[in-house]
Amino acid sequence: MKLVNYLEESKDELVKKVSWPTLSEVTSSAVVVLVASLLIAGVVWVMDFCFDKAMNFIYNLL
Repeated sequence: MKLVNYLEESKDELVKKVSWPTLSEVTSSAVVVLVASLLIAGVVWVMDFCFDKAMNFIYNLL
């Protein structure tokens, strides 16, 4: 009985009390996440590239 009551209350909360975002809000948030992810990936790639060149330079000196 407790499980049935829990499931009914969970459904009621999800349907009536949760404010779901609109499609435009979800789309704009997804674009922000995509752009931020690409920027961070670009920064990491540049750091990796520079570190690789620096290490190759040091190894060639030895």
